[in-house]
Amino acid sequence: QVQLVESGGGLVQAGGSLRLSCAASGLTFTWYTMGWFRQAPGKERNFVGSISRSTSTAYYVDSVKGRFTISRDNAKHTVYLQMNNLKPEDTAVYYCAADRWVTGTESRPKQYDYWGQGTQVTVSS
Repeated sequence: QVQLVESGGGLVQAGGSLRLSCAASGLTFTWYTMGWFRQAPGKERNFVGSISRSTSTAYYVDSVKGRFTISRDNAKHTVYLQMNNLKPEDTAVYYCAADRWVTGTESRPKQYDYWGQGTQVTVSS
């Protein structure tokens, strides 16, 4: 079955960096657009960015542009979220997601078929 396993979360001070990883198994990785979402306590799950299956073009929500970078290593079946200049408002559980058919600009969580368990990112001020 499909499994997505995130890692790399933790506690960091404002201005610091973290790199999240999402290892995928049980799917043909290159066929899937990979997305990153986040959910703060009491709030909805929101799109952070994604990387397309074919061209590896990355898309980002405006609030993280210039600070976050998404990349994928197709040989390792892994997608990464490099987060720099972190802010307290970036605090959330971060999830990776995969879908065979969405385009890279798709921001609605319900359009993604597969999800990881999430990893906590806490940014202290």
